[in-house]
Amino acid sequence: MSERPQPPSPQPPSPQPASPGPMGAGEPSSLRLVFSLGIAGLLAGLLLVGVFLGTKPRIDQNRAEALQRAIVRVLWPDGDPNEAHRIESRVLRDGRLVTPEGPLAAGERVAYLGFDAEGQPLGYAIPAAGKGFQDDIELLYGFDASSDRIVGFEVLAHRETPGLGDKIEKDAAFVGRFRSLLVLPQIDAVRSGEGDQDFEVECITGATISSKAVVRILNESMQLWRPAIHETSGVASANPSAPGRP
Repeated sequence: MSERPQPPSPQPPSPQPASPGPMGAGEPSSLRLVFSLGIAGLLAGLLLVGVFLGTKPRIDQNRAEALQRAIVRVLWPDGDPNEAHRIESRVLRDGRLVTPEGPLAAGERVAYLGFDAEGQPLGYAIPAAGKGFQDDIELLYGFDASSDRIVGFEVLAHRETPGLGDKIEKDAAFVGRFRSLLVLPQIDAVRSGEGDQDFEVECITGATISSKAVVRILNESMQLWRPAIHETSGVASANPSAPGRP
């Protein structure tokens, strides 16, 4: 007797995936997360802009006051930087110095003319900047056209190596050399102990590159400003036949 085929045994039903709950019942959607982060970023940006705009006038005022004190220090090295002094701005245009009227154009160069107690021109405080060992070095120096000498010097900003390159503003002997430094025929950087000329600056031991950078910046600045100052002021050069100058 032949066997009859048996029907297949029933299989248990496959589990069905759980249907997702309503929006917001579980984890937040990507759209909602992006929206929330965007709102937070916008509010943070508005806060930063508000703080910047609120503090900018005070920052600008502090910078202007600091520059004013630095100008006094380089033109009146023995004076009180907090005293009132007559100082006027001059802009370099077409090889001459003129009194600016209204805002300066982008890229215009400005110097500051100081006057003595009798109202006579005393000298110019001139900003200058250039590449140092680490980054740009920003300087301000006083220039007396009648003697062709730098009469004061100050480092406004730098990022030179602490303990080495920063001696360009901390080394008293180096900074003091710029109290009466002849710029003709040009300023020379020499080794320590070898400076015996009025136009020579002894480099700081361990900071030779930074020292030479200061000298280079001053020479480049003088090439730009000195002819214009003499042309505008009518002051005769201390050495009109000096080589290396216009």
